[in-house]
Amino acid sequence: MQVDFTFQEYLGFLAFLGIATMGFWLMIFLLSYVVPYWLFGAAIERFKENRAAKKLAKEQQTA
Repeated sequence: MQVDFTFQEYLGFLAFLGIATMGFWLMIFLLSYVVPYWLFGAAIERFKENRAAKKLAKEQQTA
């Protein structure tokens, strides 16, 4: 049993491996850094907005 690959098939396979590897590491980066950063920032922003709204409501009640 002999498997012969032409040079173009070999280049296509290497291109596939390169693209798949880049996609894999991009997903790892997005899931481990970007998404938590985005969610944590959104939570802090919501907390600040809620705190400001409560402060404004309290000021309006006392005024």
